[in-house]
Amino acid sequence: MTTHTIKFLPHNREIKVNDGEILIRAAMEAGVHINASCGGEGVCGKCRVIVESGQVAGGLSEQLSPADREKGFRLACRSTITEDVVVRVPVESTVDTSVLDQRYVPRRTARIRQMDLNDLKEQGLFLPPVEKVYIELPEPDNQDHLPDVTRLVSHLKLHHDEHRLTVSLPVIRKIPDALRKDGFRVTATLARPVMDSGKTEIINVQSGDTTDRNYAIAMDIGTTTVYGQLIDLKNGEVMSEHGEFNGQISYGEDVISRIVFAEKEGGLDRLHKVVAKTINTIIGKIVRRAKVDPDDIAAITLAGNTTMTQLLLQINPRYIRRSPYVPASTLYPPIRAVDIGLDLRDHVTALVYPAVSSYVGGDIVAGVMGSGMYLDDRLTLFMDIGTNAEIVIGNRDWLACAACSAGPALEGGGIKFGMRAAKGAIEDFSLDPTTWEPMLMTIGNVRPKGICGSGVIIMTAVMFELGLINNLGKFNRDLASDRIRVDNGVWEYVLAWAEETQIDRDITFTEIDIENLIRAKGAIYSGCMTLLTEVGMGMQDIDRIILAGGFGSYVDLEKAMTIGLLPEIDADKVTFIGNSSLLGAKMSSLTNRIRKDVVEATRSMTNFELSETPSYMDNYVAALFLPHTDMNPFPRLKERLAQRRQQP
Repeated sequence: MTTHTIKFLPHNREIKVNDGEILIRAAMEAGVHINASCGGEGVCGKCRVIVESGQVAGGLSEQLSPADREKGFRLACRSTITEDVVVRVPVESTVDTSVLDQRYVPRRTARIRQMDLNDLKEQGLFLPPVEKVYIELPEPDNQDHLPDVTRLVSHLKLHHDEHRLTVSLPVIRKIPDALRKDGFRVTATLARPVMDSGKTEIINVQSGDTTDRNYAIAMDIGTTTVYGQLIDLKNGEVMSEHGEFNGQISYGEDVISRIVFAEKEGGLDRLHKVVAKTINTIIGKIVRRAKVDPDDIAAITLAGNTTMTQLLLQINPRYIRRSPYVPASTLYPPIRAVDIGLDLRDHVTALVYPAVSSYVGGDIVAGVMGSGMYLDDRLTLFMDIGTNAEIVIGNRDWLACAACSAGPALEGGGIKFGMRAAKGAIEDFSLDPTTWEPMLMTIGNVRPKGICGSGVIIMTAVMFELGLINNLGKFNRDLASDRIRVDNGVWEYVLAWAEETQIDRDITFTEIDIENLIRAKGAIYSGCMTLLTEVGMGMQDIDRIILAGGFGSYVDLEKAMTIGLLPEIDADKVTFIGNSSLLGAKMSSLTNRIRKDVVEATRSMTNFELSETPSYMDNYVAALFLPHTDMNPFPRLKERLAQRRQQP
């Protein structure tokens, strides 16, 4: 993709961006503050800049007079980068550059890494779980009376070196017609055993040559959302994908409330049917989009937390939430997909990821397997952060895991104007340390209507580092700004005035919001520290961090470390792998090596119940500050704060 260089004056700061980038987002990325409170829709008119050389596309508005336009003024939120430009931020939107440069921290998001079929082949991990074999059989006659199944099995043995073959009754029912439909030219689908001692099963027989059509489905069953992918088993490509909100949301937002509902009469059956319906909706959409024959789908791999898995399989989850927190099982046998209510053909096998404990489920195991950390010598900290945070530490020799309840703050819950990441959610934030005016960016560059999780994290970090709030999350009452006020006894900061929003109300960020975030980040950070302590290690021993889930894709790592959500570590050591549960399900669809290793990997994980680990509460209380009661584990932040205090 074509890139362009933007130079911001008077800061003398340059940044390269992709063609078509919005100027105000480039400024945010470069750490250049431009006043803006309408989220990028162009209605507040505060993001005026002067284009001194080069040209931008757009940027004109009724907010700019003809004289302004003649002077080169443009609105940064409406300007698109199409060539190299030099942009001057006028005095009303800037501060003394010496102050700004002292406080500038480059924006860093995690490096994105995804494994694919080539990775598996290069690492010697590719053992296809399902293969198709085209066969041209001799037709029976008066001298050849071999039964159809014997004819098929014998040919595979003699001409394709296939041994230890089994055939189920549903396949036997299909064979006679399939053989005769195209003159005894057929394709047999062979499911390979996971263990060397197992047998290869003929799971389907189709007339003609269908070897170029061999598919599987990978499914992540999340508490909030369910995602599915249709995978081409020949090349590992995702043919289509789709996500839906988990229909169980209507019966409870979290796993505990759903367990409670499942305990009611008919509740378990209801929750099973609802999630099966969600999965079937996704299956129908991805199959139609890819225009594949459902008969060519060989398997479906499902990964979910322990509660979601038991609800799908209609297993009573009652004892998951009661001490000593025991799941019904951690391992599940292969299951016919139709037997758990999935709209797939009789031959399709459902493979369910195993769990470790009541709160470290198959979704986390799938992430560990899909990320490859269980095969790596490097000591890795794996984190899947959401309403519940799961943490795994280890390498190829050992693994330890734990889960902690973080609460909904990181997903916008428990925040006065919190919302999920959607159009209109404030996702990025900057602050003028002299005037305390904000720079807001929303998803979709529209007027703000709320704050999503990444926005909450970035706001808290910026406000703390610039001194708007203290390490307890309380606002500095002495600052001269009408944006800092008290409402019904609660101090708050006005992010956007009512006329600048979609909701005709001032959007504010309150001390209660910050308190909820501090509790969430405290739970996660203390979970990491407790787990490290229990295995006799510290952050200095960690070689890398792997982030999973939506959290890691866009959150500024330095800001997450500033508030003490993540341990302070070199950002180059942090990798983002996206939906790790879905990744692990996909990898299992592509190779038996993952399926073969998963049982051993699961058994090797030592689970720590944090609620029963004495050091956890001590670590939690110590983490209820920004970033922590002890600043020594955060040396970069400590240095920046010292520099700020030295400023006149």
